[in-house]
Amino acid sequence: NKRFDIVGCFIEHDGKFVLLRRLPQKANGDRWGLPAGKVDGGEDLKSAVLREIQEETGLKLPESSVEYVDSRFVRHGDFDFEWHMFSTKLDALPEITVNPHEHSEFRWVTPDEAVQMNVIGDLPESITLFYGS
Repeated sequence: NKRFDIVGCFIEHDGKFVLLRRLPQKANGDRWGLPAGKVDGGEDLKSAVLREIQEETGLKLPESSVEYVDSRFVRHGDFDFEWHMFSTKLDALPEITVNPHEHSEFRWVTPDEAVQMNVIGDLPESITLFYGS
């Protein structure tokens, strides 16, 4: 019962990736998640993930820097969405500017640290899928 597509990205540097903490009043409030969001009508997946990364972190990445990883269906109440994962590896630690209308803070974390945090529901499975067990 797919309603929409969501894109997200593992932005990696030196064995860690960035997580963003959602504002309390947002869906999944006070939980940590990847830079991610809904695909707009007529938008391709790569354009959507690049837009979401820029909107949520301030990073403007070239199209060639993000790679498609995998997708899966996620059940959310009485409907599903398709979750499309991307990744990028950065050579230098970038300056992150959190969008104050969506998130309160960010952290660079290892996969092991991330699964111990209050993360969005399906993120542990995505981390396992991306990094292995």
